[in-house]
Amino acid sequence: MLSVVFGISTALCWGTADFIGGSASRRVGAYRMTLGTVACGLLFLLPAAFFMQEAPLSWHGWLWSMLAGTFDAVGILLLYMSMTSGRLSLAAPVSALTSAALPVAYGMVTLGIPELSVIAGLILALASVWLVSRGEESGQHGRIRRSDLYLPLLSGSCLGTFLVLMHTSSHTAMFWPMIAVRCGGVITLLCLSTAFKFRVQSASAFPWRLIFLTGLLDVGGNFFYILAGQMGRMDVAAVLSSLFPGTTVFLAWLVLKEHISRLQLAGILLALGAIVLFAL
Repeated sequence: MLSVVFGISTALCWGTADFIGGSASRRVGAYRMTLGTVACGLLFLLPAAFFMQEAPLSWHGWLWSMLAGTFDAVGILLLYMSMTSGRLSLAAPVSALTSAALPVAYGMVTLGIPELSVIAGLILALASVWLVSRGEESGQHGRIRRSDLYLPLLSGSCLGTFLVLMHTSSHTAMFWPMIAVRCGGVITLLCLSTAFKFRVQSASAFPWRLIFLTGLLDVGGNFFYILAGQMGRMDVAAVLSSLFPGTTVFLAWLVLKEHISRLQLAGILLALGAIVLFAL
């Protein structure tokens, strides 16, 4: 039951972080927002690791965690880019559906086929993310163009790989794997900046409050995801965390007045049903 609670907490943290980050990216750019979010996470994690006196990672633990950070940074960057170029309530769900499918497949191969109730919950959760991603049922704004899906699909593939690698490197540790993830992410983003010549504006132009808040929420999501994976199956933890579009869509409706269709409401109800099945 605790693994379900932690998985839902992950979705709440990541959904709120993606809403704030995606909205701010429209003003300051996807690259700047991603770099700020990843780097600010270190400000919270380094003091926590020393305070908790957690044992440092081995070299292969650092390697796997930094590789996870690479996929995480690229996935977040692509997600924010898709949010700046399209509708906020479409990019996040499509990315989440893809990111959930990869850990489910990996979990079934490595951990075996779960119980029937868990399988039913996984199916309901994946269907939920798909319904939430459909947007309006009719009209031009509700149609999903193929070009609108490229960046979210790439983002989801990277984030799904991150979920698998993060679980692999955090069986016995908590803070140092998250620190290594952000180190890998910062290095990756700086390399991308050099390769693609991203322009970084002056520090005074950054929305620091939003960046700190997004960084804190991202760290919180990582924290709850690790706990969920340590206390239960990785595929269940990943699927529950991938329900974050429900939070993003709700905030897009509440703040940006984006329309929530009946299909999206049905997806939210399916998500609640999946949570009940996981808790059985």
